[in-house]
Amino acid sequence: MIQILLVDDQHIIRQGLKTMLESNHDMQIVGEAENGQRAIEQISSLEPDIILMDIRMPVMDGVAATREILKASPDRKILILTTFDDDEYVSQAMRLGAKGYLLKDTEPDELAMAIRAIYKGHTHLGPGLFEKALTVTEPTVPNTPLSLALAQLPPRELEVLKLIAEGSNNREIAEVLFLSENTVKNYVTNILSRLNLRDRTQAALFAHSLFRDRR
Repeated sequence: MIQILLVDDQHIIRQGLKTMLESNHDMQIVGEAENGQRAIEQISSLEPDIILMDIRMPVMDGVAATREILKASPDRKILILTTFDDDEYVSQAMRLGAKGYLLKDTEPDELAMAIRAIYKGHTHLGPGLFEKALTVTEPTVPNTPLSLALAQLPPRELEVLKLIAEGSNNREIAEVLFLSENTVKNYVTNILSRLNLRDRTQAALFAHSLFRDRR
């Protein structure tokens, strides 16, 4: 059962999400918060698997709450769900470590799919938002010159990184390179480790900028 904490300042939105998400047999709403501060106060007692976070809220907004939550517990899984697709919001959320960013007009099935993906350790960005993150966010590999970063990767891992930059998932990469998905997963894990990257989304952002600069 995926346990979810809803964080949104509008009661009617929280109730609608609760009804919609709990219609899925594998999801349970374990708590609700009307702002980021209230969410932080509840996390230690509720221990949610996923925090579904709005952006604009009184007292403490979703960006500040995401920063504080992940500073204290980097492994927490936060999915931003908001009406705002502003470039800076998308960029900030992903830089801070949110695992996904969706708009509130997302179809229920897609929202449920995103929650399940993030629960399994993947990331998820809604249509058009991946491009926004790529255009705003800079590479985040600390103190790593471009040539050194490339030199750390064997040719096969470099091929995988290029496909990640294009937005390909593991299955698509496996098909292009004639590999098994498990092999691709191993390559992705190695890439993250070699380049000191947090997750696949950060790798995609870094790789996109990296290969853009080499054109």
